[in-house]
Amino acid sequence: MTKNKSDQRANFGARLRYAFDTSMSAGPIALIGWLAVLSIVVIAVAGLVLAVTGIAPDGAERLGFVEAMWASLMRTLDAGTMGGDSGWGFRFVMLLVTIAGIFVVSTLIGILSSGIEGKLDELRKGRSQVLETDHTVILNWSPSIFDIISELTIANSSRKKPRIVIMANRDKVEMEDEIAAKVPDLRNTRVICRSGDPTDLYDLSLVSPQQSRSIIVLSPETEDGDSSDADSQVIKTILALVNDPARRDAPYQIAAEVRDSKNAGLARTVGGKEVQLVLADELIARIVVHSSRQSGLSAVYSELLDFDGCEIYTLPQPDLNGMSFGDALMAYDTSALIGICDYEGRVYLNPPMETRMQEGFKAIIIAEDDAAIKLVSPGSVDTRAMVAPQPEAPKSERTLMLGWNHRGPMIAFELSRYVAPGSLLTIAADTPELQEEIANLKISGDNLRVEYGVIDTSHRATLETLDIPSYDHVLVLGYSDHFDPQPTDTRTLVTLLHLRKIAETAGVKINVVSEMIDVRNRELAEVTRADDFVVSNKLVSLMLAQASENENLAAIFDELLDEQGSEIYMRPAEHYIELGRPVSFYTITDACRRRGEVPLGHVRRADRTQGDSRNMGGVVVNPKKSDMLTYEPGDRIIVLARD
Repeated sequence: MTKNKSDQRANFGARLRYAFDTSMSAGPIALIGWLAVLSIVVIAVAGLVLAVTGIAPDGAERLGFVEAMWASLMRTLDAGTMGGDSGWGFRFVMLLVTIAGIFVVSTLIGILSSGIEGKLDELRKGRSQVLETDHTVILNWSPSIFDIISELTIANSSRKKPRIVIMANRDKVEMEDEIAAKVPDLRNTRVICRSGDPTDLYDLSLVSPQQSRSIIVLSPETEDGDSSDADSQVIKTILALVNDPARRDAPYQIAAEVRDSKNAGLARTVGGKEVQLVLADELIARIVVHSSRQSGLSAVYSELLDFDGCEIYTLPQPDLNGMSFGDALMAYDTSALIGICDYEGRVYLNPPMETRMQEGFKAIIIAEDDAAIKLVSPGSVDTRAMVAPQPEAPKSERTLMLGWNHRGPMIAFELSRYVAPGSLLTIAADTPELQEEIANLKISGDNLRVEYGVIDTSHRATLETLDIPSYDHVLVLGYSDHFDPQPTDTRTLVTLLHLRKIAETAGVKINVVSEMIDVRNRELAEVTRADDFVVSNKLVSLMLAQASENENLAAIFDELLDEQGSEIYMRPAEHYIELGRPVSFYTITDACRRRGEVPLGHVRRADRTQGDSRNMGGVVVNPKKSDMLTYEPGDRIIVLARD
């Protein structure tokens, strides 16, 4: 019997210690609970002792249990209360209560101080839960993040209390300081940073993806620059998002950056319809090729991709139901209809003009703001100002590529898909792997012949031996596989300056497209007077930001940059209307639709010299159709056409 009682006492003590240890590990709230229990026990015991024994201050009546507990409570909270006590018995009991109260209060202060300090430390480390809704989540960290934040702040200008939440394997304070230095104007947007691993489900829950409006997954920086490792992290992050047991029922809107196109299939399998992929290198390669063949085209792409100016919207337009696509082109004055999106989300840019708009279709429209998209009665058309189509026979092209990086093979292949028979691509660079990569170069068809030479592209005398003025297009690529962004752009700038001097000496205009890695070097490159500048990270950033707001944007640009789809062309204005005669853009729209084309805008010399505050080189996308304009020699119409 004695042994059983001893065992029971031991078990009770063990359970008590376990409960206390559990409470200690549970945090400040549990400890405060234990202190409250201890205080109640002390007060109740003291009250019971006073009530049972009848101990009371000298000359005072005997205290009841409730009054005794109240007296004990007052002395627990304030040690000075016992200063007026009388009677040694009462004083002794109250002294014990006061000592217990001092212990409880001091412990409580310590726990609160420790808890607050721990919470502040947690906030500094970026490990607290984000309590936001309808926010944009950016996962991983790369140089593209600053341009993305800048674009999203513009898109968020009309929203109430917009938030951007960033999570990456970096220190929270470092991220905040770098963003503050490189994106000083956040407008009305608040940026919240959290430290963590986006592939970890617990860390991912800190940014509340279930309540987000959209999610952007960046290709993270890797120490060795391995794109496969970066892509694997992106795919794991997508997997964590869509397969999280605690995920929401509604589909996510995810825009993800993938570097190697070979990983795109797996990423699409993992993400399904919830993910839009931006194939960074492929996007840049395609835009470099398109921009090199048509001067000023990069300004059109920049206008369509950034939020400052016109954007692409995909919206239901029930008032168009039953109308042909050709007639619908004339139904907007301050917007430009360019295609349709069917019930299953398939995109058709510049569909046949007789295509009927159906219920459930969405219209793909270029506009400054969605509020500006309004149907109007078609404006007047001057058919007498139109001219008959003037078909042009395809001509062979000579293209010179100066410099080399991993995008070189993609650019060469993309170029071979568009050029006419008899075209030439000359590659000149001084990288050790050039000969091997040229030997393995993949070319589409037999229209393009490739030759190469190993030369120093930053040396003017060497460049002059290439007879550069004889080429139709010149591409300048950075040596980004071998140098950091700044040294890469420095060599590119030197090459561009040499090209400028060569052009001035020869008295000719050289069509140059340059790849600039760092957007900050674009202004420096303007002194070289090259025609176009394709800023790599900037384009990827713009695409990701737009894709996070428009679930169809990746498909739209896939169609826009595909050889089989409709492409953007910049054609002489005299191919559509008589020059020197005032016409409205309604007239140009009608002239285009008669040829199965969609007009996007124009390039005018007058716009190039006046009112070109954004330095677009005279490019105007989505002009107001009712305005009367007079076109001159050298002006061009920007159209979406199939050939």
